[in-house]
Amino acid sequence: MFRNKFSPKKGPNRKFPSMSNLNLDATEKQQEFGIDMSGPLKLRLGSNEMIFADGQWISESTGGVTNHREIVQTKKENQHVSEENNLLKIKIELLLDMVSTACSSRTSLLQL
Repeated sequence: MFRNKFSPKKGPNRKFPSMSNLNLDATEKQQEFGIDMSGPLKLRLGSNEMIFADGQWISESTGGVTNHREIVQTKKENQHVSEENNLLKIKIELLLDMVSTACSSRTSLLQL
């Protein structure tokens, strides 16, 4: 009475085994896809070429090898120097205000 009206037939088994590349070991992957895992990983985007070595991406397209850590460190040093420069500018402005106040008070005392 309450029979399922949609009950498709089970499909036939595949004639060939699965061709998934997930079950291949490293040598089979190298033979199948030409992947060379012996050297560092290289990535090319347009004219930029990067190499992944020692846990860091290193740019080769800039002529010299630039490490990401060095770039970050240089940016931090640049920020520190900029803040120090701003502090020194404020100190100079404060000292000039103090000198002008002292000169004006001295001239007002001399006039009396």
